[in-house]
Amino acid sequence: MLATGSFTTYAQGDALFKSKCASCHQPHKNSTGPKLFQVRQKWTDGGAKEGSIYQWVNNWQTAAASDPYAQTVSTWSPSAMSAFPDLKKEEIDAILDWVDSQPDPAAAGAGDAGATGEAGAETDATGTTEETSNGWIWLILGVIFVTIILAVGGVRRQLKFAAADEAGEPLNEGMSYAEELKSWAWKYRLYVGLASLVVVIGVVVTLFLGLYSIGVVENYQPSQPIAFPHAIHTGTNGIDCKYCHSSVTKSKTAGIPSVNVCMNCHKQINGRTPAQQEQIAKIYEAAGWNPEGAGSYTGKTKPIVWNKVHVLPDHVYFNHSQHVVVGGVDCKQCHGDMTKQVETQKVWPVEELNKIEGNIPLTKPTMTMGWCIECHAEKEISTGSIDTKNDGYYNEIHKRLLNNDKKLYEKYLEDGKVSVAELGGWECAKCHY
Repeated sequence: MLATGSFTTYAQGDALFKSKCASCHQPHKNSTGPKLFQVRQKWTDGGAKEGSIYQWVNNWQTAAASDPYAQTVSTWSPSAMSAFPDLKKEEIDAILDWVDSQPDPAAAGAGDAGATGEAGAETDATGTTEETSNGWIWLILGVIFVTIILAVGGVRRQLKFAAADEAGEPLNEGMSYAEELKSWAWKYRLYVGLASLVVVIGVVVTLFLGLYSIGVVENYQPSQPIAFPHAIHTGTNGIDCKYCHSSVTKSKTAGIPSVNVCMNCHKQINGRTPAQQEQIAKIYEAAGWNPEGAGSYTGKTKPIVWNKVHVLPDHVYFNHSQHVVVGGVDCKQCHGDMTKQVETQKVWPVEELNKIEGNIPLTKPTMTMGWCIECHAEKEISTGSIDTKNDGYYNEIHKRLLNNDKKLYEKYLEDGKVSVAELGGWECAKCHY
C-alpha cells in the first residue's frame, strides 16, 4: 500500500533513496544520519519554516543559516550532510513518500525472538543446539538389571534347596555363588569355552575399530562467543567468502575477519529481532561502538575469542592459497555449502559433503589423512595435457615430461586427466614437516 503518489513516484523514490540517501539514512533507525520516517511531519511539529526541509536537502548550510530548527538539526551529528542541489522538490517528496510507506521491521520481527537469522532458522542464543546427556538413564537401568539378577539368583538358590530337601538329597548350603558358577562352567565347559572365544574375538575387534577412530573429528562443533549464520551473510546477502576471509588466496590460513570488517556493515544493521540484536550488540561491545544517535566509538574494546574448528596436528602442513588459487578447490569441498549453514561452523561428515553438487565424492572421514590422499587421487590438475593451464610452472613440467619420460606422461593421461597424486601429491614431504 502506497502512502501517497502513484506507482511511478514510488519507484522513483525507491531508486533515489538508494542512490542518494541509503549510505547514511534508514527509514526507521538512526544511523550516520537520523531516521527519515515521517521526517516532514517532525520538521513541521518542531516549528521549521515552510519549505525549509527541501532547502536542507539541497544545501544544509543555507538552511541552517536561515532556519533555527534546521540549525538545531545540524548539531545532531558531527558528520556533515552532503548537498544535493540537483534534487527538485518533487523528487524529494518522492523519496520521503517512499520512506513513509516502509513498514517498521522491528514491529514485524518482534515475535521472532527465537530466531537468529532472517531465514527463520530457530537456534539458541549461540546458534548451536544443546544436547542433553542420557548417561544417568543407563546408570539407573544398569542398577535395576543387577538388582533383578541378584534377586533371581537368590530365588533360584532357595528353590534348589527346597527341591533337594523334598527329594531327600543332602543339602550343600556351604557353596558360594562363585563355587556354584565354577561347578556349572565345568559341567558345560565346551559351550563356555566357545562363548569365551567369541567374547575375546569381539573385544579384540572392538579395540582395533576404536583405534581407527583416533583423530577422527567429524561433527566437531565448538561453541562460539557470537552466533554467526553463514546462510544470512553469504546466502541471503550474497557476500563473497573472500570478503571476510581475505587472506585465503594469499596465505596459508584463510583468516578470521577483524571486528572492523563486521562493522563495515553492522554500523548500519543492528538486527530485526531481539535475538539478532543481542548477537550484534556483542560486536558493538568488541568494537567499542555506541549505536545511540549517529553512533560513535567509545574507545573501550573487548576482544572476541573465537574457538578454532578445524585443528590440524603440528606436523601437518596445509596451505589455503595453494588449494584455492592453484588447485581451484571450492570452499564447499571441505567446509560445506555456506549458503545454507544456519548454525555455527563444524567439521562436516564426509557423507554430508558428498551430497553437495560439484563436490568430489570421497569415502574417508573428513579431516583425516586418508581423506586428503583420496582427494589428491581424484582431483585433477588439468583435464588433458597440463600445458593447457597456461601456467609457467606447469608448462615447464609438461616440457620436462615430454623430453624425459614421454611414456610416463602418456600413462598419466590414460584417464583423461593429470591428478594431483600423479605429480607428487602423495609424497610425504608435501604435507608433513
